[in-house]
Amino acid sequence: MANDKKSKGKRTLAQTADKFDCYQRSVQVPEHEVDFFEKAFREAYKSKPYTLREDFCGTFAVCCEWVKSHSRRTATGVDLDRETLDWGTEHNLSRLSEKQKSRVRILRQDVRKRNRPTVDVLAAQNFSFWLFKTRKEVVDYFKVARSNLNSKGIMVMDMMGGGDCYTEENVDKRKIRKGKKGFSYHWEQASFNPVNADATFYIHFKFADGSKMKRAFEYHWRFWTIPEVREMLAEAGFSKSHVYWENEDEDSKHFEEWQRGDIAPSHPSWISYIVAVK
Repeated sequence: MANDKKSKGKRTLAQTADKFDCYQRSVQVPEHEVDFFEKAFREAYKSKPYTLREDFCGTFAVCCEWVKSHSRRTATGVDLDRETLDWGTEHNLSRLSEKQKSRVRILRQDVRKRNRPTVDVLAAQNFSFWLFKTRKEVVDYFKVARSNLNSKGIMVMDMMGGGDCYTEENVDKRKIRKGKKGFSYHWEQASFNPVNADATFYIHFKFADGSKMKRAFEYHWRFWTIPEVREMLAEAGFSKSHVYWENEDEDSKHFEEWQRGDIAPSHPSWISYIVAVK
């Protein structure tokens, strides 16, 4: 009977898991983002960037990695969600040295606000600007983003697409961690409305004991395309934009080397970057 009571009271891995930690392990590679920002800025201006603004920053892991990468670098993270920012303060900012912490500024506000000082690189990652569902909203945001850049500045966004992204109930599953405390990441394309391009996505986590954290994160976005976004960037005043694709070998194995390109294979699911030059 004692063992039965103990087993009944035992919490599952899903119940004890930290959804923000799972998210960072599954989705974010801050070191890669910092490397890409530097590459894109060098290709635009042949110089090194030092200041970053991360819009929709969430737990601002990229801001923290940015200041770690160089002693002169400063970062500003902007987001509205207090819970997420508090988690980032406790788990990401706390791991920095005191000097590094002093070079990170976190603003709990709407990203559509102009701030000073302006920056070299403004990042709007993880498709977050897709929450703006009309052309006017996106163009207005891009205008503000442009005003938050230095005279030599770039805006970096990632994009996704391919037929799988329009297939309802399609789930992409990836094993993130093996072993008794392992878990898998499930990205679900829950719904897509072809009339207005409204789309709903969910992130679920499944753990080694079989338990699940369903809808740990959910997103209700307008599914924007690359041509639409580049047209809106031009309308907002950016001088030019480039699309970066990941190089592949003949067997379609990724090399994680990103290059500008105007032609790309039509994979069922792809990721790219758009870099807008002020």
